[in-house]
Amino acid sequence: MFGIYLKRELGRRKKAALVIALGLALGIALVITVNSVSAGMTQAQDKVLQSLYGLGTDMTVTKARTAPTGNSSGGPRFEFDASADDDDDAEQSSDRVMTQGGQALKAALVTQVAGQKGVAAAVGALTLNVTKVDGSFTQGKAQSSTGGSGNGGQGGPGGGNGGGSTAAPQVQGGGASFDVNSYSVAGVDVTDQDLGPLAGSKITSGVTFTSAQTNAKVAVVSKAYAKENAYKVGSTLTISSTKYKIIGIATPDSSDSTTDVYLPLKQAQTLGDAADQVTTIYVKATDSQQIDTVKAAIQKNISGTTVTTSADLAETVSGSLSTASNLATSVGKWLSIAVLVAAFLVAALLTSSAVSRRVREFGTLKALGWPSRRVTRQVVGESMVNGLLGGALGIGLGLAAAYTVTAISPKLTAELGGTGGGGGMGGPGGGTGRQSASNTMEIALSAPVSLTTIALAVGLAVAGGLIAGAMGGWRASRMRPADALRSVS
Repeated sequence: MFGIYLKRELGRRKKAALVIALGLALGIALVITVNSVSAGMTQAQDKVLQSLYGLGTDMTVTKARTAPTGNSSGGPRFEFDASADDDDDAEQSSDRVMTQGGQALKAALVTQVAGQKGVAAAVGALTLNVTKVDGSFTQGKAQSSTGGSGNGGQGGPGGGNGGGSTAAPQVQGGGASFDVNSYSVAGVDVTDQDLGPLAGSKITSGVTFTSAQTNAKVAVVSKAYAKENAYKVGSTLTISSTKYKIIGIATPDSSDSTTDVYLPLKQAQTLGDAADQVTTIYVKATDSQQIDTVKAAIQKNISGTTVTTSADLAETVSGSLSTASNLATSVGKWLSIAVLVAAFLVAALLTSSAVSRRVREFGTLKALGWPSRRVTRQVVGESMVNGLLGGALGIGLGLAAAYTVTAISPKLTAELGGTGGGGGMGGPGGGTGRQSASNTMEIALSAPVSLTTIALAVGLAVAGGLIAGAMGGWRASRMRPADALRSVS
């Protein structure tokens, strides 16, 4: 009897049912669209963060660099001696290697961090900035020094080198011309490459390090750096008179790499005169839900360190990606809530209005012996069907909107705070420094729809039907048989 009556009444009131269903559908479709776009924003932001953090990293541990004391500017100095016996040019080259990204930490801290509760793994890395000066000199002695700090701005956890400025050379008794180029080097723990600066890249040519190459004179270079300097697998790279054989070319998964050259950690420590030291500790938590707890534990138990999580790093991402993400999570969320509330209210009012127009019907049913709860159940049943119909339409509209966003794939830009490039302008020789890190990325936006979002839509449809049914049922339950008689004209 319930089903038959329900089918007959819905068939009689198709237009009213469709209006109620469409109102709920629009609200549900908007919720699906906002949730899917927000998920796409999160995925895009994760791609950006991977270029700085490395794949699978939940947080990094660093230590802020202390300001230099005394009269020292902290800038690198290069000494060149040219022949004073003839007029021929003397070609010379000099490398200056400095630690980059923060004050060095004792390598023993890696083990201490790994032992904290909630930490699944921890590895150390040493980031260096190499400033290479190639000079040509004629008679006399020339000395050059860079003005300002060679460190530049502090890089992100991935260790991008900062920008420094280069002053003109100081020449005594002769002429000089030289080029200044800067690039970044990362010392990698070759025994655990699942974390760290190399984890966010794939070896697209050659091979990566083996666990036995802890102190081997081998190198992996980024694809961009290899292309710029015409390096290939088997080429030789020289840093401070030490020759390294290039065994692999690394291509980042999602963006330009912030590191140009990767060396075994011990080799990097030797180059940077930083024995048993690291500049960054990469940390993987046992549970992503416990990241804040792990951060607090490390900060409490290991004083003087700075712990940066992916959430902290996300705050440095700006550009249209950040703007769109803020709109999706703030304006979009409140807009969805407002539309849903309006849709629920309209559905409830329309249902109540429809019940008011059925006074004679419900009054007659009560005169025939229908109890109030049976009348209420009937109204709620009709509202539930309208709600589920609205949910189905809303899911369809939401999926169509999400598919459209993914198909169009609008481009968003992300500017990475604190990942400045290295090297300034050269001296009279006209050479220019190289920026190793790309400060701006372009990400294609997608709008993935998860099963959780679909389940949310179904729940909203049921909730809308229940709210409308509750109001309509309450109105119907208050009717009396006498109301049917009074409605007869």
